[in-house]
Amino acid sequence: MKSQVTLELSDVKAMAAASEAEAIKNNWAVSIAIVDAGGHLLHFARLDGAAPLSSHIAPAKAHTAALGCRETKAYEDIINGGRFSFLSAPTIKGMLEGGVPIMKAGVCLGAVGVSGVKSSEDAQIAKAGIAAIGL
Repeated sequence: MKSQVTLELSDVKAMAAASEAEAIKNNWAVSIAIVDAGGHLLHFARLDGAAPLSSHIAPAKAHTAALGCRETKAYEDIINGGRFSFLSAPTIKGMLEGGVPIMKAGVCLGAVGVSGVKSSEDAQIAKAGIAAIGL
């Protein structure tokens, strides 16, 4: 039997605070979602001025990153590379850069998804959040 590492509320709060701080520091109006390994929402925040649509995209990016155990940019690159059939993958909706898995010792603990600015900036915010818990 294996032991499983999971995110705790303190981890989620630390990632949320760091993600929000990164967005605010750069004056970026975004939505931020944090999910567990199954893609279930643990935290969500829509910062002042963030587009309403971002409140749907951020959780979708986080969900996709958690279930796939990889950054959503990988899926965006697959599609942009011409493999359009990947758009039919079941239950995967957030295939834009900005979803980043929370990995520890090769195991996905969850993910952070961000939406509202350039995709690379969304990813920057997500990674700042994950760095807050030393990963």
